[in-house]
Amino acid sequence: MSDKHSAPPTPTSSPLTHFDAQGQAHMVDVGAKPATHRTAIASGRIEMQPTTLALIESGTAKKGDVLGIARIAGIMAAKKTSDLIPLCHPLALTRVAVEFAVLSEGGTPGIQCTATVETVGPTGVEMEALTAVQVALLTIYDMCKAVDRGMVMGKIRVDEKRGGQSDFRTSAKIR
Repeated sequence: MSDKHSAPPTPTSSPLTHFDAQGQAHMVDVGAKPATHRTAIASGRIEMQPTTLALIESGTAKKGDVLGIARIAGIMAAKKTSDLIPLCHPLALTRVAVEFAVLSEGGTPGIQCTATVETVGPTGVEMEALTAVQVALLTIYDMCKAVDRGMVMGKIRVDEKRGGQSDFRTSAKIR
């Protein structure tokens, strides 16, 4: 006979750092880690109708400079990541850059967003770079949804991470 209030689960070792030995979520202790220069680059895209892309490129969208506002939104999002992702550490960012590239040849038209985030600290900035990309793309959607509700965001990923205990660079090209 099984009692739903029986012994707690057996502690397990997990490669997931946001769980303690009892399986409870916690913020990782980075207090003993050295402060090093850390960089992360993330990217993603939003695909749209050719007429929507032309509207963005011409600067004549009803709500204004779509990419300029999306750039500021991405920068602001990187700075607020710990307010959005529960177990992220608040970080003093030393640099946030958000760049856009128009995708108009050889595929579905759209905008590629790349965010580069840097800090000097005990933990990395991958989440800040990913958040910057997502919010920048969401801002493009918000500003253009009146003319194209079928826009699709995707292919969001960390392209590169430097600093700390390991470096990472993706090897796959996304088009």
